[in-house]
Order: sequence, then C-alpha cells, then structure tokens
Amino acid sequence: MNKSFKKAVIPAIASISLTSVLLAGPVPEMPASAKSAEQHDKQAEKETLPLGLPYLNEQRTTESLAPGVTYTKITRGEESEKDFFTVDVDFTETREQAKALAKKLESEGFNPRIERITDRAMDDKEIGPLGYLVRVGEFQNEEAAKELQQKLAGKGYTGLRTVYTGEDGQHTTGPWVVNVLEVNPDSFNGTIIPELGKDQVQDKETLTEMAGRNNALAGINGGYFVVGNKDGTPGDLAGISVMDGKLISEAVNGRSSLILPSANRDARLASVSSSQTAVSSDGSVREVDGLNRKPGLIRGCGGTGEDTPTENPKHDYTCKDESELIHFSPVFGNKTEAGDGVEAVLDKTGEVIELRTQRGGEIPREGSVLAGTGEAAQWLEAHAQVGKNIQVKNEVIADGQPLPLEQTSAIINGGPRLLENGKISINAAAEGFHWEENPEFYYRFGERRNPRTLAGVKADGTLLFVTVDGRAPGLSVGANFEESARIMKSLGAVDALNLDGGGSTSMTVGNTLVTRPSDQTGERPIADAILLLP
Repeated sequence: MNKSFKKAVIPAIASISLTSVLLAGPVPEMPASAKSAEQHDKQAEKETLPLGLPYLNEQRTTESLAPGVTYTKITRGEESEKDFFTVDVDFTETREQAKALAKKLESEGFNPRIERITDRAMDDKEIGPLGYLVRVGEFQNEEAAKELQQKLAGKGYTGLRTVYTGEDGQHTTGPWVVNVLEVNPDSFNGTIIPELGKDQVQDKETLTEMAGRNNALAGINGGYFVVGNKDGTPGDLAGISVMDGKLISEAVNGRSSLILPSANRDARLASVSSSQTAVSSDGSVREVDGLNRKPGLIRGCGGTGEDTPTENPKHDYTCKDESELIHFSPVFGNKTEAGDGVEAVLDKTGEVIELRTQRGGEIPREGSVLAGTGEAAQWLEAHAQVGKNIQVKNEVIADGQPLPLEQTSAIINGGPRLLENGKISINAAAEGFHWEENPEFYYRFGERRNPRTLAGVKADGTLLFVTVDGRAPGLSVGANFEESARIMKSLGAVDALNLDGGGSTSMTVGNTLVTRPSDQTGERPIADAILLLP
C-alpha cells in the first residue's frame, strides 16, 4: 500500500448513495445479483448489533462518502418503561457500610435501596462484588429526581448524583444511536490524518471547526487530553501523540493506542511506550520527562522519573514530579509554560543559544526549548551553557518492538483495548481505568453506559471509527466497555480500543455534526481529531 498522508485541498463530494434497512433480528442474505454492488449493505443485513434482546428493531442508513469510505447510522431499540431517574447517595465498598447509610436515610424519612455491583474489570485480580450503591427515589422525569437531590443536599449529604437507570449497564431496551465510518485504505484515495485543535498543543477546537477548515470528508474526535489548568496544559494530549513522524506528546506507558496506516504498513493497535533523553555535548545524559506540557503535572500518569503517587497508568488522575525536564517544540505554541526554573533555548541543530533563569519564554520557529525544574534545572545550568549542543532523542516501543518514527504517519492515544485477535479482551485494570482505592471510578467509567468513541481494524486492514451517543435518555443510552467491545466485533473488527468519550464524543460527515453532544453547553472543544481528506 503506497499512500501519502499529507493534507490536501478538498474537492466537493462527487456522489452519495443512500440505502436504508429496517432490522428485527437476522434476515435472509441478499440475492447473489446484488452482492457486488451492495456488499456493505449485505453485511448490515446479516446481523444486528448485540445490544439488548435480539428482537429489538434496528434501522441502518448508509452513505458512500468516497470510494472506500462509507458512513452508516444505526438506531436500535426503544426507551424502556422499566427505566427511571434516581439519586445515587453513595457508593460503598462493603454491605455493612451500605446498610449503615441506608439506616440513617430511613431515620430521616427517605426510602433507600441497596444495589450490589457485581461486575469488575475483566483483568481485575480481585474477586467478589465491586461495591454497593445506595439509592433513593424512582422518577419518570429528571427534574423530580433533582428536587430530591437538593433535599438530600440540604440534609448534609454530599457527592450526590441524579442518574438514569437505563445507563446502569444492566438489561435495557435502549435506545441506541451508533455512527460508523468504515475506511478501506486500499480503495480510499484520500488521506487519514491527525489534527490538533487550532494547529497547536495549547489550545482546543470543536471537531466541526477542525473538519470545516480542512474541508474534510468526515472526522472523529481523538484521544484523551487535559481540560483544566490544575491538571496541566489545557489541550495537552494525555497520552502519546505522533504527527507526521514526530513525537508530540509522550506516552502513558503501556496503554493501547491507534497507529494510523503509513506508506509501508496497515493501521494497527499496540501497547505503546515512549522514552526521551537529552544528551549534552559534554557527555552528560539526562532523561526527558515529557513533551510539550506543563512541568510537574502528568495527566494519566504512566511516566518515569519518580512520579508520585504512581508511575503506572491511572486514568483521569494527575501525577506529580517536582523535578522534570520538558522538551517544547514549535507545535506547542509561541511560548513555553511560565514558572520557576531554567530554560535552554536550542537552535535547529541543538546548539544552546540562550540559557534563561525563568520559564515562560519564546520557542524559536526553527528550534526548541528544554525547560527544567528542581534537579532538572540544575542539570541544565551545568550542562546546557550557551555554545554547547544538546540532542534530544525519542524512542517509541510498540508491543515490545522499536517503532521507527520516520516510518510512522501518526499515533492517537486511547485505552483500554477492547478486542485482540478477534476476541473480547478488555485490559481496563492494566491500563489504569480501575483505581484500587476507589472502585467507584471503574463503575462510573467502565460499567455504566457513557457516550463512546471507538476505533478498530478489520482483518484486511479496513479501519472502523465508531461513536455511540449517550447521556440522552429516550434518544441513546450509550455503552459500557463490554458493550463497546461487542459492537466492534459485530462490525467486523478483530482489534479495537476505546478513544476519548463522554462529552468529547463527536463525528462529522462533511461539516455536519452527526452525533448528539452530551454536554449541556453543546459540542465540546477537543485537543485532537482524526480527519478523512480526499
């Protein structure tokens, strides 16, 4: 496969074909005369999504966006009369704790119930229930549940949540809205590229804005990223990012990521780690802790160099390190992160042209900056004087083997893995989605249904980009990790992983957003995206 993965000017979409199929369980295979022209629709008719019971109605509408690219919208099921709104008062680790809380609630006139949460992460070594939920109320509308939440808050209860039981991860009839982009790199003559919000790390942009300014055929949101200043640099990718063969952000070591197709290799999923070192011309070598981010704050953890409290992956958590060496390249923006420490300014050859006594200076367009705090600042003062040369070396390991960056078009961070070699294999605990000290985190993130963004690869190298709308009772309830894995397997993926979801989940066809934003404020600005360009 010989393909270019550079941006191109986009012509208008030449033609669109539209088909619609109403499904209620498996239906007969299409006539042989229609197989060649309707291959994609034939596959759709052979099976329905494994969501809810088999009898649920399912409708699929498919468009051809370009040779080798199809977009399919799938709606399945209906709102269940058994689902309702309720208030989660607390998630406890033991039944005794749950009973004590329920007794207190009863004494104050409430009618609580205790629900045992049995499911754990597939690779969790612990046995027994994950925990116990204490809930109050059953309401058909969210407003009434929120009124109860306010009443409980007035009694001094904290950490309250109004939730919809259709999102619990238990049996429901839905409904679900699933969007699928299928890309066959062998017949697609366009390009598949990663894109940064506003073309720099320290910024964010909606997917529709990114797709619009690139005249994209279609697009989907990318990996995890920093949202607020307290967790680092907003827009910083919380995991690996490679663009045009250059390492933009370091890996959450050991976490699954999507490697986009390159000129000499199909797309694939891999467990990815990265390492960076700075080598001074005086012979001294120092580990580079991170790339293009605020020193001291490691979102998602999974780093090296005595990060606390852990160097293992820990999702939605910010680890810390008071002594860090961070490498800033022009893709970060005009200036580095300001603060105490030392900065060595390098030209394009690595020669030190300035040593600053504070952080927060300009990044040369053809050069870079090494910023140090704590012991790393002392290293720069000793080994990065003006006139010396410092080479920053990056290494990426994928599934235990070196991955040459010059042969890699792009890597998008994600996790956890959902499918491996055609089998459901969800390594949520290993990739940091289970917190041992707080089992509720995995329940909320992995067992409950949420909006999801998924990516997968078929046996022939065809790429699947999938979204599941969620947090929209009556419209779409979302999916949990296991349901996401089953969706991807039913669509033909042999390997699949979870990308960033929740309020970040978004897909565009042309300039049109085809997903429903789950944030009340509308479409969320994101850090990166995957775009299809003709």
